[in-house]
Amino acid sequence: MHRAYQPITPANNKLLKKRWDQSRFDIHRKKVVQARPVIDNIPPETYMHLHLKLKKLQMEEERLATVERDNRILMEKMSYIMRTKGRVDNWNSYEQKSLNKTKRQRELLRVTHENQAILKRISSKEPHYNHYVWEDAWRVNQGYMANISKYPQDWGYTKNSLRYSSQPQSHPSNKVPRRVRETSPGKPKHEDR
Repeated sequence: MHRAYQPITPANNKLLKKRWDQSRFDIHRKKVVQARPVIDNIPPETYMHLHLKLKKLQMEEERLATVERDNRILMEKMSYIMRTKGRVDNWNSYEQKSLNKTKRQRELLRVTHENQAILKRISSKEPHYNHYVWEDAWRVNQGYMANISKYPQDWGYTKNSLRYSSQPQSHPSNKVPRRVRETSPGKPKHEDR
């Protein structure tokens, strides 16, 4: 193994040269490990009396104790006032009055009368469209659709559905409204089929 060593400086014996170089390198590494820094980078010493400040803590506790005492006294006074209504005997029973109260009442009454008149006009107004005529037209259209349709109206029901159940079910489209018979131009009458 020593024959593979290539020293930097020339030597007669490579084995001895390798040992000397290794011992020199070990001494160098030991010095590097034991070297002390030139710059002082350790933190400065801390003194507890500069950070803790016991006098400040004591003053803060005294201040909090004073505040707590004052709050307790105020709470006792307030609870006494709530229990006994205080020691005041000149209660003023004045109710706030509005200068525009009568005007607002008149305005509200006027608006109410106008709304009632509008409601009466709307409820007494006859409609422009006759929904009985619309129902007759719908019934006629349903008949036309039944005549021209390729499949019956209940063709989509299966054996498990309403079509093959034990009780007869009415299909929603089979419900036909009552017929209307016109007796006078203003008032239609219903006629059961």
